[in-house]
Amino acid sequence: MRRPRNAKIVATLGPASSTLDSIGALFAAGVDVFRLNFSHGLQEHHRERVEHIRAIEKKTGRPIGIMADLQGPKLRLGTFAKGEAMLATGGAFRLDLDRDHPGDERRAPLPHPEIFAALTAGTELLLDDGKVRLRVTSCGPDFADTEIVVGGRLSDRKGVNVPNAVLPLSALTEKDRSDLAYALDLGVDWIALSFVQRPDDVAEGRKLVAGKAGILVKLEKPLAMNHLDEIIELADAVMVARGDLGVEMPPEEVPPLQKQIIHACRQAGKPVIVATQMLESMIHAAAPTRAEASDVATAIYDGADAVMLSAETAAGDFPVEAVAIMSRIVARVEHDTLYRAGMDASHFAPEHTPSDAISAAARQVARTVDAAAIVSYTTSGATALRAARERPDVPILVLTSNLQTARRLSLLWGAHCVHTRDVSSFGDMVNKAVRTAHREGLAKGGERVVITAGVPFGTPGATNILRIAWVNA
Repeated sequence: MRRPRNAKIVATLGPASSTLDSIGALFAAGVDVFRLNFSHGLQEHHRERVEHIRAIEKKTGRPIGIMADLQGPKLRLGTFAKGEAMLATGGAFRLDLDRDHPGDERRAPLPHPEIFAALTAGTELLLDDGKVRLRVTSCGPDFADTEIVVGGRLSDRKGVNVPNAVLPLSALTEKDRSDLAYALDLGVDWIALSFVQRPDDVAEGRKLVAGKAGILVKLEKPLAMNHLDEIIELADAVMVARGDLGVEMPPEEVPPLQKQIIHACRQAGKPVIVATQMLESMIHAAAPTRAEASDVATAIYDGADAVMLSAETAAGDFPVEAVAIMSRIVARVEHDTLYRAGMDASHFAPEHTPSDAISAAARQVARTVDAAAIVSYTTSGATALRAARERPDVPILVLTSNLQTARRLSLLWGAHCVHTRDVSSFGDMVNKAVRTAHREGLAKGGERVVITAGVPFGTPGATNILRIAWVNA
C-alpha cells in the first residue's frame, strides 16, 4: 500500500471520524499518522480510537503512527455574571484572582497567579484568540489594571495569551501528566508537547516519556524561537503550530517563521509538520479554496515532512475528501520539476559521521546508477532519519525488526516502512532488501536498489555499509 508521495499526512480524529469504518476510510484516502487531541474527549474515547487504528494496521499490514497531543497549560478567563460582557475600546478593565465574583464590563476573574507574576506595565494581553486586546497599565501579584486597546464581546472561559512574557509554569499540567501516562499505556508512538517555551520544558517531557514514544514539540509560543536550535536538538520531531503563533504575533511574521523552522529541522534531520487551518474551509465545503491549496503546496515546496488536518477531519463534513485532496496536492507538487530542483539546491553538508557519509553517498549513487529505491536497515530509526535528510529523488524503503520504530517513522518524509525479522548475514540482508522492494512495488525486476545497513547487524547507529543490488524478476 505504497503512497504516491513522499511527504506524509497527519489527521486528527474526533466526532466525525471515530468509528472503525471512518478511520479505515481515512487511512485508505492517505492518512499516515493519526492525531488524538487530548484537549477534547474522554480518555476511554481515545482508547477506542487506538484499538480501531491497530485493527486497521493488522488488517492492512502497514505500520500506522499514532500521536497523542497533550493540551498543555491553556490559560482562560473565569466566568461572567451574564455569561458575557462587552468591552469598549479605550476603557479600563481589571483582571484579578477573585474567582468567587463573576465578571462584568469592568473586571473579570483570571485564575492564573503565574500570569500576574510575569506581567509588567506595557505588557499586552490577547483574549479570545486576539479578538480583544488589553495593555497593562499597572499590576501586582493578584491583579492587573489594563487599557482596552481593542474592545469586543467576551464570554465565559475564553483563552488568554501573553505574547511577550515567559510564564513561570510547566508545559505539563496535572491533566497532561494523567493523559501522558494513559497515552503511553495505550502504546502511542508520539507525544506532542503544547505551549513549549524553553528547552527545559522538552527535557521535562522527555524524562516522563522515558523513551516509550517520540517527543514532538509544538512551536506555538514566539518566545520559544529564542531557543529554537536547543529545542530542536532535544526534540524528536517538531510541529509548526500556526494557530497560536498567529495569535501571539502579527500574521505577516508567521510565513517566514514557518520557513525558518522547516529549514532548521531539515538541517538537524528532525521531522517537521506544518499544521493549522491548512484546508479549513473543508470543515463545511466539499473543496478547498485555491489559497488553501497553495498553502499546502508551499509547505511541501519548503520540504516539510508532513502536513496536518485538524477540525477538517475531526469535526468536518468532508473528512475523507479533505485527506484525498491534500494527498493529491502533495503528489502534484512533488512531481513538479521546480520541487525537485528546490530539494537538490537545499542539500546540507553531511555531518562528520559514518552514517551521514553513507546516507549522502546513497543518494548520489542512487541517482548515478538510476536505482529504483534506497533500502535502509535500521533498529532505532537513526539511519532512516539521516537518509530522509538527504531528500533523495527515489523512495526510502525502511526495513526494521522493531515495530515501534516502523510506526514512529510513518511520520518521516519518503519512508515506506516494513516491519520484518532481523537479518543474520550479509547475503540474507541483500536478499531480503531486493525481495521486499519488489513485493512492495518500489522496484521492478531488472532494476537496482541501493542498500544501507550496519555491521554488526542490529546495532543501533552503526550504518557503515552501502551495497548496490539487482532486483530479480
